[in-house]
Order: sequence, then C-alpha cells, then structure tokens
Amino acid sequence: MFYEHDTEWYASNRDLPNPSFCDVKLFDDWRGIRSSVKTDLTDADVAMVGSYFPDGQQAIADVLDSRVPAKTFYDIDTPITVSQLREMGETDYLRADQIPGFDVYFSFTGGPMLREIEALFGAKRAAPLYCSFDPGEYRKFGVNQRFACDFSYMGTYAPDRQPKIDELLCEPARRLPGMKFTVAGPQYPKTIQWPANVRRIVHLNPRWHARFYSSSRFTLNVTRRDMVQAGFSPSVRLFEAAACASTIISDNWPGLDTFFRPGQEILLPTTSDDVVRLLRDASSEEIAQIGERAQQRVLAEHTSEKRAQELEEWIEAPRVGERQARTNCAEEITFLTA
Repeated sequence: MFYEHDTEWYASNRDLPNPSFCDVKLFDDWRGIRSSVKTDLTDADVAMVGSYFPDGQQAIADVLDSRVPAKTFYDIDTPITVSQLREMGETDYLRADQIPGFDVYFSFTGGPMLREIEALFGAKRAAPLYCSFDPGEYRKFGVNQRFACDFSYMGTYAPDRQPKIDELLCEPARRLPGMKFTVAGPQYPKTIQWPANVRRIVHLNPRWHARFYSSSRFTLNVTRRDMVQAGFSPSVRLFEAAACASTIISDNWPGLDTFFRPGQEILLPTTSDDVVRLLRDASSEEIAQIGERAQQRVLAEHTSEKRAQELEEWIEAPRVGERQARTNCAEEITFLTA
C-alpha cells in the first residue's frame, strides 16, 4: 500500500500511475485518511514513512502508535535531516524524539553519519539503503545520434554544483572546441554562458536517460556539497550511468571508493587539465573497459532486486535477534535449572 499526497507536480508527471505490485492511495489531507491508514496498519508487516512526506510527524506518530511488527523510516536526504535535527531538534517531517521508536532508520547516506543517528538520536538501528536502478530500464544501448557527444552531464541546476561543472566540463569544452558536449537538466539560470560546443537539453524524459548515457564517450557525475561533506552518498544517476556502461568522470568524496574502484571503474580527475587529457588521449578500448567494469559492479551490487533483498534482511535481522535472544535465554535457564 503506497500513500501519496496528490500534488500538482506529481499529478502531471506520473511515471507509474497504476503499478501492478501495490495499491496507490492518493490523498489531499492526512486527517481525512487517518482512519484508512490505521486500518491498513493492523494487517501490515512493515510500515515505512519517508523523509519530506507531507504531515510526516503525524504519520510517524500514527505508525508508532500502531502494532505493526516492523516500524521504519527512510531518509533520502540524511545530511539535511541531521543538520536540522542538530539545530532545531526536528524537521517538517520528523522529530528527534520519534527516532528511537523505529526498528530501523534507513538512509540514502551510509558511513559515519549512521553511527551518529544511533549515538546522538537513539536510533535502534541505522542502516544504509542506497538508491538503485532497474536493469530492465538501464542498460547499454547503441549510440543514439540525437545524444551523441564526447562528454555529457545530466542533473538539475544547483548553485553548489555549478563551480565543479564549470571546472570539469565547461573549461574543457572551451579548450577542445572540436569536441561535442551536452548538459541536460532544468532550472539553469539564463545568465550562465555556455561554451559554443555545449548543447543544452532543458528536460529529458526518463525513458531517454539510458540512451543518453549510452551515447557519450564520458559522462560527468557531480555531487551536492552536503553529500560530499557527509560522504557515502551515491546518487541514483551514478548507478544508472554505470548500468549503461557509461565511463564516468566524477568529483571525489569520502566513501566513493566503496562503490567503485578509482581508475578501474570510475575516473576521478581533480582539474580541467586532467579532464582535457582524458578526453584527448584515452583510447576507445580503455574507455570501454572502464565502463564495462562499472556496469558489472552495479549489476552485482546496486540493482533494485538487490536493494529489496537488503531491505528484507535489515527488517528481519532485529526480529531474528530477538528470537535468538529468547532461545539463548531459555537454553541458559534450562542449563541452570538442570
């Protein structure tokens, strides 16, 4: 059962309006559906509230008041959440005092921040549940001439990302006028002066993303500042591009080497000079091998099926632990009694 606030943005951009694997319930006001939610919770094995969920604090309170066996939270922007919890003790969707009530606090971010959620905010268990991709949608396609280029980037504009895009893509474009570059994504200010050989695509429908990644020699990954500072925060675009055997040039951040082997599965230049050398000197065979190794890595570790298995394992682990503790206790008592 999936509850979704019926906002205009989602209403006009539904990519999966009638999924076969769950019931979607749209709502305008949480108060109007609370009785329905409580009924659904009585039969549920697992309840999950996501970050940025409208009326999140009340939804969490309803989940924690229920008798559902596994109560969980899923944070897709953990650095922002933790920053607000440190400063104010709450966000629009979560209060710090609610965290100990969850059996598992799932997070798009792994690494040391999870230990802070346990130590500082009392989470029983904080676990990484990174983003993932569907191999049926994201795979290697032949080059589509609409997207063919030497170097591409796809992402919404963010002020803290733009300096890296300027350094790692725009400057190489100026220095390599004979090569083709593409930047796809919305909300870029009109004041940005792109080099003449940079093509802009304002909006690219998700059904074309895999063909976009499959059609450039290299693609760029750039990470938001909060995610860099937290580390262990791979974006879904990183896995999707790798799934298409695209050779990724990326900024670096703590924990990146736990997802890809630098130099073998991903390239981590630090300056525009480094990027220019890669674009100019790397052989087609070298480029293809890096992309193929990255593809094999994500197929083994970051598919949606793999993530579903991890979800089930994390949810089951505390319950297995409780059963084991009871068994050990019984054995201990039997031993002492005997």
